[in-house]
Amino acid sequence: MNQNIRNIAIIAHVDHGKTTLVDQLLKEGGVYRENQEVTDRAMDSMDLEKEKGITIKAKNTSVHWNEKVINILDTPGHADFGGEVERALRMVDGVLLVVDAYDGPQAQTRFVLRKALAHGLKVVIVINKIDRDNAEPKEMYEKVLELLLELNADDEQFDAPVVYGSGRDGYMVFNLEDEKKDMTCLFQTILDHVPPPFAKPNDPFHMLVSNIDWSDYVGRIAVGKILGGTVNLGDTIHVISHENGERVRAKISKIFEFTGLGTKEIESSSAGNIVGLSGFEDINIGDTLTADAEGHALPFTQIDPPTLEMQFSVNDGPFVGTEGKLVTSRQLRERLMRELKTNVSITIEDAEMGGVFNVKARGSMQVAVLVETMRREGFELLVSRPTVIEKIIDGKRHEPYETVWIEVPDDNVGTIMQNLANRKGVLTNMEKMVNTTMIEATITTRGLIGMEIDVINATSGHGVLSHLFKEYGPYAGEVLTRISGTLIATEAGETTTYALVMCQERGKLFVGPGERVYEGMIVGENPRNEDIAINAVRAKKLTNFRSQGDGVSTGLTPAIKFSLERAVEYIATDELLEVTPLNLRLRKRILKNGERQKVAKQSKQAVSS
Repeated sequence: MNQNIRNIAIIAHVDHGKTTLVDQLLKEGGVYRENQEVTDRAMDSMDLEKEKGITIKAKNTSVHWNEKVINILDTPGHADFGGEVERALRMVDGVLLVVDAYDGPQAQTRFVLRKALAHGLKVVIVINKIDRDNAEPKEMYEKVLELLLELNADDEQFDAPVVYGSGRDGYMVFNLEDEKKDMTCLFQTILDHVPPPFAKPNDPFHMLVSNIDWSDYVGRIAVGKILGGTVNLGDTIHVISHENGERVRAKISKIFEFTGLGTKEIESSSAGNIVGLSGFEDINIGDTLTADAEGHALPFTQIDPPTLEMQFSVNDGPFVGTEGKLVTSRQLRERLMRELKTNVSITIEDAEMGGVFNVKARGSMQVAVLVETMRREGFELLVSRPTVIEKIIDGKRHEPYETVWIEVPDDNVGTIMQNLANRKGVLTNMEKMVNTTMIEATITTRGLIGMEIDVINATSGHGVLSHLFKEYGPYAGEVLTRISGTLIATEAGETTTYALVMCQERGKLFVGPGERVYEGMIVGENPRNEDIAINAVRAKKLTNFRSQGDGVSTGLTPAIKFSLERAVEYIATDELLEVTPLNLRLRKRILKNGERQKVAKQSKQAVSS
């Protein structure tokens, strides 16, 4: 064991303060200069992370405290990025379980804690945000203990130490009455409770690749914890593929140590440390690196399987190529295959139809992040509505079920309960809180699609929904997740105020004046469960008005604009989302109005016969 190293991961439900806590550890660990300007959420380096305020990719850093090195892995808090959490836990010996002093343990808390316990990791409980109004730190600590019991923690894990504090304000204490000054209590607890990494320094070098990083200068970088021996710059090692056991020789060209907010090149590193290694033509997560020519592959535990499937395809709309530069099937396929190299929690397959690819993932948020990343890279593509991945068990049809937790204002409980019933959700528990009610239910993954949108709309943005995969169960039959129809453009052109004022009499609009539309594009929502074809580009004949917009502009309601995540969950099975670097457009799969009517008529005849 290397007594001078501690490897820990920060785990928690989304928005419970993990990344802010890491910021404070970095500050007191001497990472920043005294006069250095420090941004909030410094570990969230991706643009999407900063914009969404969530962590998407697990990241490595380290701090020095009392002559010890503490390697820290900041992990995502959203359930869709569970693959990132899985990889991080393979590299550490303990976890900081961060729990909000007001919200207490939530859905993702349960998920990440269960994984940590299964890996046999030591737990340090951090009750965070004790400065919040109505915070109940002692009560939340008791709820964490209840959760540990529920998840069958062993005696040592159950006796986890606890500290209280505020990551934002930069203090942690053993007792709520203690002086609130700095993070010393947390640092000391880590050193005292988290064991040094178990490693074999006298063995030949071997390491499991737990993550893949990328550099424009050296290419792919294998990240992992050295389990045995020492690796030196220029060493020749063997790469063992976890897929087929094939062995390939490689020479270590760079060794990177994670420090502060970046990396530094080093000459060598020994057992117990977390490093990045380069010098490989091809390397994948789960591969084994070893100096022993006769060495064996290290076990690679597969993560939870995907439960949702979506189709990505080339854009065949009228505006193709006008807003993006990457539009071909070959470019789309190459990009998706590249994603497989660094993201083990998704699966990508070629569909039977050319230019179409099946993307399987843990949730729609995970896919939405991939799509958003691609559009920023210059891609144009079409994305389908998510569908669940079913299984045949004992000859019967089964589908994934989730446990869902919904916290809503008391006035909205009835509406949400009705929504749950419509989606065939089954209530399992209801808990009254200060000004809100926590609803717990079991629901199919199908029924969950689009429900977050409904909760946000019903509660005017005050409702919070979280969910966690539970099990595969019997097929629940038809589930109605969208009861509204759409308004579909019949003409191509630029929308006019005059036309939109008349169109909004039919429903809510998704486009405003002066936007380009085409036939088959969805421009609004019909409250009735039917589609209506409308002309959104009609121009008013000039009479006594000075311009076409005079006299009507004041009557136009602002258009509803969807985020990418909401758009993906909103579309129906016969619809697609067109994604470009500049726009998100909802459209029908079949653009021509006459062709859609013909197909609909044939479907009705087939059903009646």
